[in-house]
Amino acid sequence: MHAFDVLGDPVRRRLLELLNDGERSSGELTEVVRAEFGISQPAVSQHLRVLRENGFATVRKEGTRRLYAVDPSPLREVDTWLRRFAARWEPHLMALETELARGRRQRRASVEEERKR
Repeated sequence: MHAFDVLGDPVRRRLLELLNDGERSSGELTEVVRAEFGISQPAVSQHLRVLRENGFATVRKEGTRRLYAVDPSPLREVDTWLRRFAARWEPHLMALETELARGRRQRRASVEEERKR
């Protein structure tokens, strides 16, 4: 399965977001995803299996628990691929950042003027 096929599913993206905060048990992951997406435990297990089999997550056993963690390798490959296109959007993001900073400065100046009155 191609990396974008794996990442194209919102449940798998959410699982990776949860794992990005650190190692989690399958029970914790299932609880969150079931609440947010309304899917069954077996469906969550299938998504975890896809992540494991495609190298996006690792699993280790600790007693009766299975603990999952992100494996960043495939994400680095995605990042490398996306960087080829960054030249198209980075100037726009930098311009947006400049405009946001300008707006913050103007608001601060307005607040300072109001305080002086």
